[in-house]
Amino acid sequence: MSSQISKHQKEKIIRLLENNDDLPEGYRDLLFPTKKKEYELVYAGKERKEDIISETMAVPFQKVRTFGQNGKVWTNKLIFGDNIQVLKEIYNDQRGRNLLKTKDKIKLIYIDPPFATMQDFMKNGEKVYQDKVIGAEFLEFLRERLIIAREILADDGSIYVHLDYKKGHHVKILMDEIFGENNFRNEVIWYYSTLGRPNDRFAQKHDTIFCYGKSERTYFNEKEARIPYSNEYIKSHFRDNDDKGKICRKRFDAGKWRIYYPDDGMIPNDVWEIPYENSMSKDRLNYPTQKPTALLERIIKSSSREGDIVIDFFAGSGTTLAVAEKLSRKWIGCDCGKLSIYIIQKRILTIANSKSLENKDEKYSKEPKPFTLYNAGLYDYQKMKELPWDEYRNFALNLFEVRDEKHKLSGIELDGFRGNNHVIVFNHEKHKDVVLDYGYISDLHKNIGSQISNQFFIIAPAGNIDFMEDYIEKGKVRYYILRIPYSIINELHKKDFTNLKQPIDEKDVNNTVEAVGFDFIQAPDVECEYSSKKDSFIVKIKTFKSRIRSKKPVKYANRETLSAVMVDWNFDGEVFDLDKVYFAEDIKKDKFEIKIEKGKADEKIMLIYMDIFGNEKKEVKELKDFK
Repeated sequence: MSSQISKHQKEKIIRLLENNDDLPEGYRDLLFPTKKKEYELVYAGKERKEDIISETMAVPFQKVRTFGQNGKVWTNKLIFGDNIQVLKEIYNDQRGRNLLKTKDKIKLIYIDPPFATMQDFMKNGEKVYQDKVIGAEFLEFLRERLIIAREILADDGSIYVHLDYKKGHHVKILMDEIFGENNFRNEVIWYYSTLGRPNDRFAQKHDTIFCYGKSERTYFNEKEARIPYSNEYIKSHFRDNDDKGKICRKRFDAGKWRIYYPDDGMIPNDVWEIPYENSMSKDRLNYPTQKPTALLERIIKSSSREGDIVIDFFAGSGTTLAVAEKLSRKWIGCDCGKLSIYIIQKRILTIANSKSLENKDEKYSKEPKPFTLYNAGLYDYQKMKELPWDEYRNFALNLFEVRDEKHKLSGIELDGFRGNNHVIVFNHEKHKDVVLDYGYISDLHKNIGSQISNQFFIIAPAGNIDFMEDYIEKGKVRYYILRIPYSIINELHKKDFTNLKQPIDEKDVNNTVEAVGFDFIQAPDVECEYSSKKDSFIVKIKTFKSRIRSKKPVKYANRETLSAVMVDWNFDGEVFDLDKVYFAEDIKKDKFEIKIEKGKADEKIMLIYMDIFGNEKKEVKELKDFK
């Protein structure tokens, strides 16, 4: 067996052979490797493309709320969750029922991923880099997402990957491998002017954006990407007239005369001088690494048409989505940070007050098109149970990656297959008073035990299960109960479950933590004192405890799992409109007190207390509650 096979791959091969399952396509090259490519980037932990696609867990999208209605099939999508699982869900849907309506429609992907370096700081007089996801881990983190992103991109689509100098040269090689060096379109240099003058090297004043197509059919509209000439440039360069008397510029170039008109704009090149969003701009948000509107406008105009779907799965402050909205593109945004989701929600809902793309001195003045907020990986279990049975069944099958194929064994109706193993979704609507106990498993085994392999899966609400074990063994068969996921995910996927962690400090906002699996929302226990002082309303957090669903929960001290408190000073009773976020580190320094200026608060204040796992406790307070 090849020495290049990882421990994880060996375990998978053994597991498949023990279950008499076929090895996935591509394992021939793994077991009997052929000659290497001319060059490739080699690093620790690099998985095969086939394994990444087959083993990444998809998570269905749970609708939280739709803002606006127009009666049409499509609504734009804002998704809270781990982007690799979101991408895999889109991938599966495109190869299945295409319920999301994205197949062959995603024409542009832009991402601005974390640059692998959280911050730099001084230690013993030397600069040291503190990495959140460092070196090979960051490269594989990004590569996994790029591999699935390529699969969901339309054949004439483009992808733009925005990076700084730290990892760009490595990612270029990875993208050559994933998209093909022949599909490399441009290395765009975004030049900007910022403060900071290091005295030990040249000042860093640019980012790099790699642009790749998926095929030779990649769409590009050079005219839409053209840059308007300044009035000064027109006055100094356009001095000629054509045969109709129109002002123009004539140049003898490559053996013939060429005519240029002011309205045509300047032919774009791959060096873009675009300033950061002005600190006084209406489009400027209090969000780290926000990219300027003009940057995304050029990318979206040149590489998509009206009505195309644009995706940003590191959505951040939502610039891609806001610009796509203004340019009449459909959009899908995803982020694993709740702060990002609330900022984007507000940005889209208030888009009418932002700047017009055509005239920067005017407002956009159009209401947003309908968009739907989804959870992907962190679910409201009660909402799931309240779905109509067919919707619940479909959601449950997707949640546990079950192939939907109804069939019968010994007269018992089953719902599908997980791999080659049978699955039943317990109908809690039909059998409201039935409890799954040891007797239920014994009866099931008596009827079908001789006809199934060594694994059988039962999906059921936790409230209908009368035992604590994750599986019951009968002879050689394990009857798995799929409910709360921690140990189940470990057993089924052979990976450690990791929650999406929310930041406790502003500098950590863009630190992405990779998660595997899913969880159900459990609102934290919160107790506060509300008081009033001369200039401020005071919220004193006395108790904050997360409720972790796990057989071996980690013990956390009081207030240790607090991530942030988000506040809407003027809650309208309908939509939370984020005005300020207080991060846990700052709250801790203030002895767990939050001060709200009296001049900013209206009749009702909404507070969202969030833990590091993304769970929330929401409260609405009237001014009279602060005594």
